[in-house]
Formats: sequence, C-alpha cells, structure tokens
Amino acid sequence: MFGIVSARRSAGAFGLSLSLAVAAMGVGAFSLSAGLSTPARAQDAKQEPKGEYQPTVGQRGKDVVWVPSPQALVDRMLEMAKATPKDFLMDLGSGDGRTVITAAKRGLNALGIEYNPDMVELSRRAAEKEGVSDKAKFEKADLFETDFSKADVITMFLLPDINRRLRPKILDLRPGVRVVSNTFDMGDWTPDQVADAGGDCTSYCRALLWIVPAKVEGKWKTADGEVTFEQKYQMVTGSVRAGSGVDAISQGKITGDQIVFTAGAVVYTGKISGSAIEGVAKGPSGEKPFRATKG
Repeated sequence: MFGIVSARRSAGAFGLSLSLAVAAMGVGAFSLSAGLSTPARAQDAKQEPKGEYQPTVGQRGKDVVWVPSPQALVDRMLEMAKATPKDFLMDLGSGDGRTVITAAKRGLNALGIEYNPDMVELSRRAAEKEGVSDKAKFEKADLFETDFSKADVITMFLLPDINRRLRPKILDLRPGVRVVSNTFDMGDWTPDQVADAGGDCTSYCRALLWIVPAKVEGKWKTADGEVTFEQKYQMVTGSVRAGSGVDAISQGKITGDQIVFTAGAVVYTGKISGSAIEGVAKGPSGEKPFRATKG
C-alpha cells in the first residue's frame, strides 16, 4: 500500500515539474500534464463492489449497542411467554432478526422494530432465506414512537434504563400481554418468572417474564360490603369490609386478568373484566360466588 502511494506521488510530482518546464518554453502545458495524470485518476475512480452489510458485535445504535441474543435464550424466552401461532409478537430492538425469525418458524406472525436501516434489510434477507418472510416482518422505527397495542407477546434485549422508560407504556397495554427481557429488569417491577437458558449458553443467559396486570386500584362494591385495593404492578394489598368486620388483604396478586387474594380465612379468586370482578370466595364454611364492581 505504501509503495503504491509513493509511486503515485512521484508521478504527480513528475507531471507538475514537466508542466512547468513546458510552460517556460511557451508550450501549452495543461493538456500534457492532464494527459500524464489521467491514468491515476481513472484508477482512483474504480471502486470495489459493495458486499452485503455485516453487523459487528458491540456496534453502537441509537439507544444501545448491538449484541445478539444466544439462540438458546431466544428459545427459552418464547417458551416462557407460551407463544403460540395465535399470538402476534413484537421484538423491540430486533437487531439481526433472530427472535422474530424464530417466532415465525413456530408459526407466529412477528414484527421486529429496529432503528438501524441496514439491520432491517439484513433481517429481511435472513427471513427470506429461512422461508418465513410472509410471517417475519421488520420496520425501521423508534421504540418510543411505536404502537405496541396489538402485541400479545413482546420480547426485548435492551438496557435497564430503556426498559424503565418503556415500562409505563407497557403497563398501559391490555391485561395478559407477556413481556420477556433478555437479562435486564424493569426497575422495581418484579418479574413473574425468571429462568436460565441452560445448555451451553455462556453469556446473557437469563430471561425475565412479566405479565401485564389489570388495574384494580380503588374501591369495589360487593354484596356484603366493600373491597379496597392498593396496587403496585401485579401485587395488591388493601382490605375487605363485610358488615362490621374488616380484614386486611394478604397474598394478593394479579396475573393478567386473573386475581387472587386472601382476607381473614377466605381466599378470593376471580376474573377482572373492566369494572367488574367475577369469581369465588372459599372459606371454612365452603365456597360461594364473589362479585365486585368498581365505584
């Protein structure tokens, strides 16, 4: 490389010296010097054929650097989410597309959201190669401007601060949406399940699952009195008032649209449907229907 550059510089210097000499003799030097430099310019103009884009591990993106998820963990994440062909999956920061393509191979319709246009095209080519381009789609988009409302399953491999910024938007999704993250948490929102990839996975091998809970905060009327819920993510506390008695709620948890809690010696289970909860209350004297309405 150095020898070629030196030769070109020597040729250029020779052309300039010769031009000056010819000019001194009263001869038009422009065409002569141009003629000597033309082969070098033509050679410089030649460009190597551009190959397909290949990403580099650790390359910087808009919000995160790119590191691919181990395939073993991708499989575990989909298993934890209980993803089926009936589900629509969205992968946030889809990178090289492997999670979306894996989901598509399992029969899901899946969409990858990726800010880097080169990665989007790379993913589309990979989906075409794997024969799942009809189910695996990719969009160049900003995570914070994307509508997640149609997703049944959300997967992501983002940094904790990005997860926390997305958390309010995720909590506003309909109850039951499953969210699985590679390695990183969502702050003080405790995951519903944590699992390792197992096998020969050596780094980024932990998956965390959250199920978007229904919102029950506030007072609910019952036939016997009133239930007051205090909610933090999927966990609930509060009290149950029946007649003149009041019992504190313990072991309260919401999983999607399902709620379970204990008050006194009674265990309540039910399904949350908007402003109503329908279920059963099981105590020492047996089981009876339980219904509560918001307001």
